[in-house]
Amino acid sequence: MSLFCCPICGGPLERGPSAYSCPAGHSFDLAREGYVHLLPANRMHSKMPGDDKGMAAARAAFLSKDYYAPLRDALCSIALANTGPAPSVLDTGCGEGYYTSGVYRALVRAGRSVTMAGTDISKAILRRAAKREKDVEFAVASSYHLPVADGAVDLLVNCFSPLAIEEFRRVLSPGGAFVYVVPSEKHLWELKQVLYDRPYPNQVKQTPYPGFSYREIRHVESVIHLPCQEDIHALFQMTPYYWKTPRSGAERLAALTALDVTISFDIHVFCRD
Repeated sequence: MSLFCCPICGGPLERGPSAYSCPAGHSFDLAREGYVHLLPANRMHSKMPGDDKGMAAARAAFLSKDYYAPLRDALCSIALANTGPAPSVLDTGCGEGYYTSGVYRALVRAGRSVTMAGTDISKAILRRAAKREKDVEFAVASSYHLPVADGAVDLLVNCFSPLAIEEFRRVLSPGGAFVYVVPSEKHLWELKQVLYDRPYPNQVKQTPYPGFSYREIRHVESVIHLPCQEDIHALFQMTPYYWKTPRSGAERLAALTALDVTISFDIHVFCRD
């Protein structure tokens, strides 16, 4: 069973050996890596939307060393607490699939019969996600036009990705859970101290959204040790700071051979009314 529906007519999609197709005859080829492109050309704002290959490679290299394992493990715990025996799970803006894979495997280990999909606007990143987890569906798609039927999702996960709250409400089933991860106040504080003369903490707020009720806000914080310039640069390159840091700050960071840095996240868990 596929979580995806046709982005042209909205009909259910069925996955075949080489393509997805709907009853109306629309067909979407599977890429060699196993993902499908469900972003119509008129919704693409560039030829290569989303994160570029360099950012994708940096994030994959960094996350593969489990520096963000505390966040992944917290998401697994929340997923287990907010799903039943046969959940449908969607990870929007899933990136290279690090958290997608973690949540999927945790649910499978717990004996759940899981249908799971991930979406991202970047083909470069989805190639990595599809290679990582063959039993999860992946599609190039916009969070603002998800190729998913109304009420089809029991758990929706969004880590550091665009907040398309109306679309998330549409695809979630009543009583379904929406898990939204944002950087907390001191996230990457020591990195910012190197990059900027006057760094400021991230803004932390609790925002109610129409059609959702709060279940909890879980705070995850740890200090990680980056033992080499390669890992420091990978962290830098996967953040927005990479594009808006003065050259002097980037040079200071490049001179470091090790760095202890705080990772700090707030996980907002909502229930779809």
